[in-house]
Amino acid sequence: MHLASLLNSGALGLLLEGGIFMWPLLILLVIAVAVIIERWRSLKMLDTDCLSLRDQVTTLLSRNEVEQALALTEKARGPVAGILTNGLRKYLVLRRLGHDASRTEEQVLKSMESYGVHIVSALERHLPILATIASVAPMIGFLGTVQGMIISFGNIVATMGEMNIVEAAASGIKTALLTTCFGLMVGIPAYIAFNYFSSVINSFVLNVEASASELVESVTVQMTLEEGAKDNPPQQPQTSHA
Repeated sequence: MHLASLLNSGALGLLLEGGIFMWPLLILLVIAVAVIIERWRSLKMLDTDCLSLRDQVTTLLSRNEVEQALALTEKARGPVAGILTNGLRKYLVLRRLGHDASRTEEQVLKSMESYGVHIVSALERHLPILATIASVAPMIGFLGTVQGMIISFGNIVATMGEMNIVEAAASGIKTALLTTCFGLMVGIPAYIAFNYFSSVINSFVLNVEASASELVESVTVQMTLEEGAKDNPPQQPQTSHA
């Protein structure tokens, strides 16, 4: 008797009373919570000071200290630091091989974009699951609503003339309301989390594009200065003969 009263009380009682469609909603809730926790922990790495790192790299490149800039980005954490490291490493290799300026700029930019695509893909992992849950959970709740209304009309027909219509329909209507409510309770947080994570990733993409532009611009300026130094070597002072 005590076990029966325990099962019929609290959240568990509402879950059992909601009918069969409450169980898939419960599974979706567990999956959504797991994805939200996993993505939140993964996206915390984006909270690094990207602007300061970019400024330091730009300053070092203006001094032609490419190795020092590469060492700085290798020590920093976060995806932006990884993308800058990839671009600087590519630039250093091409520079040592003696490639021309236009080819070097193109290869550095292509390398950073390719690396950035892989990082963004990793950051967006599991987000489609959240989007699916945000759409499917309310639909399952509405399906439970339809089931509840069917039960209500069935009870009305079965007890026609024996019971008040409201009393006959009350059980099915309650089931309908429970599944709708639970479906929205699962879908709304999943929708909010999906949009929040998407905005964080979009902000990161803008940082990546800005970092790539600054790095390529610094590389262009540095290679232009080097080309100018080659074309106009310093002239040796002429000595006068008596």
